[in-house]
Amino acid sequence: MRRIALLFAFLASLLALPAMAQVMDVPGRAPPPSTTDLRNLWILDLSTGGRVTIWLRPDVAPKMVSRIKTLTRERFYDGLKFHRVIDGFMAQGGDPDGDGTGGSKLPNVEKEFNYLPHVRGAVAAARANDENSANSQFYIMLAPRLALDKKYTVFGRVIDGMQYVDAIEKGEPPANPSRVVHAYIASDNPPAYQPEAPVALPETVAPLPATAPRPRPAAAPRRTQPAPAR
Repeated sequence: MRRIALLFAFLASLLALPAMAQVMDVPGRAPPPSTTDLRNLWILDLSTGGRVTIWLRPDVAPKMVSRIKTLTRERFYDGLKFHRVIDGFMAQGGDPDGDGTGGSKLPNVEKEFNYLPHVRGAVAAARANDENSANSQFYIMLAPRLALDKKYTVFGRVIDGMQYVDAIEKGEPPANPSRVVHAYIASDNPPAYQPEAPVALPETVAPLPATAPRPRPAAAPRRTQPAPAR
């Protein structure tokens, strides 16, 4: 019985290795930052009603983490929507075009595939078929999908506020997309979370009295040249 117990303890330790490897020091590898290091905490205030805190991992994906920090400080992510959200899989955002084809004006980021797994809450860089085509887009895992490991650059993990990620509107694209209201790096002293202000509806114009003559609308100007492409 004692041998069986030791065998089960050994197998359990093997199964725990992938999770332990995310936080323990490995010889020859840069140690991970502390989860209390404000310089490596990415804050996303979502339109779903709360603040999400993401632990960034420059020890395994320094180029992508640097890109996230640069764009965040440029307010690039403020107002961008989650354009592709698959229930039981992931929520993707970070595209200024809102359709999955856009990115920032900065060059693409080379792949930084690493040992971090695609578990629930993992945050990774979205890309096209080219492995070196990551730019500004990212996705947050709603459920584990380990088949993606070492095929995409995982650069962080949600450590607080996952309920607001779960509440992101689903769809490809969603009918009423959820958005990043504001993005911050925690060391930049972001303000406390504030719910998004409701959009004010335009005031209705009171109808003219029945006895008053209604003005005749002016004729619309004619275009003499084609409208410029958008």
